[in-house]
Amino acid sequence: MCGLAGFFQNAGSAADLTMRLSRMTGTIGHRGPDDSGHWVDAEVGIALGFRRLSIVDLSAHGHQPMASAPGRYVIVFNGEIYNHQALRKELEAPSRSARAERVAWRGHSDTEVLLAAVERWGVDEALMRFNGMFAIALWDTHERVLHLARDRFGEKPLYFGWMGDTFLFGSELKALKAHPDWRGQIDRGAVALYMRHTYVPAPYSIYTGIAKLLPGHVLSLPLSGGGRRDTPPSRPYWSAKEVAEAGVRQPFEGTPDEAVETLDRLLRDAVALRMEADVPLGAFLSGGVDSSTVVALMQAQSSRPVKTFTIGFHEQGYNEATHAKAVAGHLGTDHTELYVTSAEARAVIPLLPTIYDEPFSDSSQIPTFLVSKMTRRSVTVALSGDGGDELFSGYNRYVWGREIWRRVGWMPASIRAAFGRSLMAAAPARWDAIASAVDPVLPARLRATLPGDKLHKLAGVLAAPSAEAMYRGLVTFW
Repeated sequence: MCGLAGFFQNAGSAADLTMRLSRMTGTIGHRGPDDSGHWVDAEVGIALGFRRLSIVDLSAHGHQPMASAPGRYVIVFNGEIYNHQALRKELEAPSRSARAERVAWRGHSDTEVLLAAVERWGVDEALMRFNGMFAIALWDTHERVLHLARDRFGEKPLYFGWMGDTFLFGSELKALKAHPDWRGQIDRGAVALYMRHTYVPAPYSIYTGIAKLLPGHVLSLPLSGGGRRDTPPSRPYWSAKEVAEAGVRQPFEGTPDEAVETLDRLLRDAVALRMEADVPLGAFLSGGVDSSTVVALMQAQSSRPVKTFTIGFHEQGYNEATHAKAVAGHLGTDHTELYVTSAEARAVIPLLPTIYDEPFSDSSQIPTFLVSKMTRRSVTVALSGDGGDELFSGYNRYVWGREIWRRVGWMPASIRAAFGRSLMAAAPARWDAIASAVDPVLPARLRATLPGDKLHKLAGVLAAPSAEAMYRGLVTFW
């Protein structure tokens, strides 16, 4: 994990710009403990700063901010381009393009490949070719345009916005707040979104005038002359919706066995790309399907036991460590587990506002912090199973939502709403007691944790006008 920060302002000497930039990057030192760098152009008023966690090419050749070989572009880049080696070979291959000059590599970092790709193909086409997770700030010294870009699914954060005549951007809000022109005000609309979603979704942030760049988007901001100007809308360079629609139009035509083999190959290749590192590597292991699959694919492609890490709780209702230990034993990993007390978990809570910068109510943030802290003592990078449920419909809301709509969708909305009110008539604890009484005779697929809470949430979406509206409600509340 690295971190970037920067700004544009009308006036100031190089020393003034560097001092302000140092204050900003100083707030995100935890993101990059290995190296730091600053680049300013006082004539224009642009400043780019970086904190580095070295993963690929640990030498000074990976230092950022980095300029392209011809000198046109200067970049700060948080993340990793997984296919950088394939892109490097493509850039080295003979080309008939008039823009194609022989690349004189200085090292083997993916940052250098990223810059060469932009020089060769331009910003948008290069972004389309990148397979990775990234947040990028790229300054075009010829056109005097600042490009901000974010990876396809928004794995890496990137905030931006105007404060008076100063344009700020960075990996975390705390970096923006360190600039002396910061005048952040809480956005009441963002608070409402937080109360609905339990987080503040992009493009919003908790502060008025500060936005998150949308996943799969690039923002190009001309900064030649003058002060504040209107920020142009960001543009998509990739769309998950379009990819999904294309998949529906052209579904996989092979047999079920061929589909399984194809998926296995894709997952295996994806894991292999993420294992490329010049530092120690490990994985979070909960014992669930997602993390177990990732670790199994890692171990199958590793010549030594993969280092795996698990947090355990003494309260068995919350403890997944026993499952993780069983999976680790089956796969033969080098497994480490740490059992924490409720007091140790509660001690994390006062740290959360500093860690996350804006409201975020996922309860997994506490064990994630604890397992990350433990893991960092042994390895620099860890893979996890996050995102598997969203990609492969692993949450029960995907199955239950479709089944419920099939059974009640034909009813008038008024009747469904009345049924929802009847579910709300009994408190969640009462429904829990009823479920406990009938659980022994129910098949496993019909048993649920916290059934009363889920029934109350279901009541709120029963009157939805369509299957899509019910799905949105379940995603929000379930």
